[in-house]
Amino acid sequence: MVDEENKVPAAAASGRGSNKRAFDSIAITNENDPLQISERPYPANKKRVVLGELNNLGNVAVSTQNSDLTETHESKRKIKLRKTTTRNVVKETVEPETSANSSPKDNLQKCSYGPLIYQHLHSLEVEERRRPLSNYMEKVQNNVIPSMRTVLVDWLVEVTEEYKLVSDTLYLAVSYIDRFLSSHVLAMDKLQLLGVSCMLVASKYEEISPPHVEDFCYITDNTYTREEVVNMERDLLSFLNFEISSPTTTTFLRIFIKAAQDNFPFLTLQFEFLSCYLAELSLLDYSCVRFLPSMTAASAIFLSRFTVLPEVCPWTLALQQSTGYKPSELKDCVLVIHELQSSRMEATGRALREKYMNHKYKCVAALHPPDIPACFFDDA
Repeated sequence: MVDEENKVPAAAASGRGSNKRAFDSIAITNENDPLQISERPYPANKKRVVLGELNNLGNVAVSTQNSDLTETHESKRKIKLRKTTTRNVVKETVEPETSANSSPKDNLQKCSYGPLIYQHLHSLEVEERRRPLSNYMEKVQNNVIPSMRTVLVDWLVEVTEEYKLVSDTLYLAVSYIDRFLSSHVLAMDKLQLLGVSCMLVASKYEEISPPHVEDFCYITDNTYTREEVVNMERDLLSFLNFEISSPTTTTFLRIFIKAAQDNFPFLTLQFEFLSCYLAELSLLDYSCVRFLPSMTAASAIFLSRFTVLPEVCPWTLALQQSTGYKPSELKDCVLVIHELQSSRMEATGRALREKYMNHKYKCVAALHPPDIPACFFDDA
């Protein structure tokens, strides 16, 4: 996918300038940090077991204990077992069982777990405890307004780039923020504290080597102490009941991108980067909170296809079957993201636009599609 490998750039951190500092050791154990990762010694080296030999290990062990078997007989027995195993494996691989009326391709499709996985993820995303209120700014919050949320999320994009975190960490952190703000009244000066605490928990779940608490304190110019971040982390985990896993937009985006590329002539990388850019744009806008992650991902695919080939209807029956969404159901979400994409205001999403203006991402932030014809939202 388009995400780079998980890594914490310890060496690169030293060259960030005077306002950044390098990471310390990979793991520090602290009982006050609910999810702090501790180092574990690697197990002693063991002999690697070949998968094809697993069925023979018990027989070989028994035969070596039998003192009546000669070396020659044992060698012949091992060779015979290996030949038999190899012959069976090759037979099962080359000659799969097929009926008279079915092909290997049909059997492969019947055995695919893709639809079941998508169905399970969709059942999770609609659970009430995983969904924020669509109007929590008006209903719950007194001091926090949508523009503050936009600034916070755009800053978290910058933090993600600074520490080379994967996009899953960003999406999960924003999900925590919206869910926490849906039930807790927060002071204006604590919004950034909530942001870094959510990013801390998300990075511990998603990253191989997550940044430390001190790193998140430092990136806020030490506005908050370690104790404040840890206490907010504790409150967040208590609110989530330690159920920190949840499907996000990027989860569904990976599923939809493959289906969207079938029989469609465009540059694969450019399309993938554009889809990710549009999906991340939705994170900035408070009005997108009301949309399910799967709907946001499908809308990003819709708009990406339209941006690349505006003269072709971007939604097909195959995509409708893969995503479960009709074009008419995506209309509201697509138009919101289209407005964000067409906006040229530098004050909105500056860090995100700068990120995707990089040549590494094929400069997809520079693409501005025309108005979407209304007929493209008609159901087939």
